[in-house]
Amino acid sequence: MKLHCSIGIFAHNEEANILHLLKAISAQKLSDVYIEEVIVVSSASTDATDDLVREYALENPRVKLYTQARREGKSSAINLFMAEAKSDLLVVISGDVIPAEHTIELLVSAFQNPEIGASGGRPMPVNPDTNLIGYAVHLLWRLHHRMAMISPKLGEMIAFRKVMEGIPKESAVDEASIEAIIRQEGLQLKYIPQAVIHNKGPENLPDFIKQRRRIQNGHLWLIKRQNYQVVSQDKSTLISILKQEIKERPQDFVKLTLVVALEAYCRLLGSWDFYIRGKNPFVWDISRSTKAVKS
Repeated sequence: MKLHCSIGIFAHNEEANILHLLKAISAQKLSDVYIEEVIVVSSASTDATDDLVREYALENPRVKLYTQARREGKSSAINLFMAEAKSDLLVVISGDVIPAEHTIELLVSAFQNPEIGASGGRPMPVNPDTNLIGYAVHLLWRLHHRMAMISPKLGEMIAFRKVMEGIPKESAVDEASIEAIIRQEGLQLKYIPQAVIHNKGPENLPDFIKQRRRIQNGHLWLIKRQNYQVVSQDKSTLISILKQEIKERPQDFVKLTLVVALEAYCRLLGSWDFYIRGKNPFVWDISRSTKAVKS
């Protein structure tokens, strides 16, 4: 018997990528999984996103569009999706990524094991790594992979059992909030590195700092409000994976040192925002250079 799933896509002004994403979902190679519906939640999009989805849905009846009049944060959009989804197995996808053709099959098939509550794949950036920011993007996702192999860390696109009515709408790190709830329910996380998710990292320094600063703030909020710490906040794990990276790529030591210093600076800014400014960026300023995974 096939596993049925509902897919949620979350978009704000994603006209450059939304059709590529919808077509990639339609082209998924499936055997044990059936996609029951694809729900796009568009939050106050002012570009052609909504029109593109409506047009696509005319020939693809499983695609549905829900719009939010104002941006209330991705977590709020996820809660809308969860309220409307038919299936108890859910897949959430950011509107600015592209899954490889077997990714949904791999993520959802994990639920054949009743102890698995959520699964995630391996984000792979499409950025060239020919400059320092490009190198930094690739480095951070390599470190994410190393961390996830030690302790599952899910991001960019995840699947999970609907064991909750929703997630905290004030969370700026929605995947981590889902992780926290799944673990609190006594279920396990599964990292599936073969489930590739193509994404695009920042292309310039201001966007890089903006993104990393927000994520640090969100992780501190998660510790305080949901009593959950992601593995990337564990210093011993960070030291261990950095040692592995240096051992495998000694020629990149200088660049790695610069990126580590930059990440430390971003975390300091995020900590300042959280502890001193009392800021919670659950409705965040978009990093424009991360859009258009495929052009």
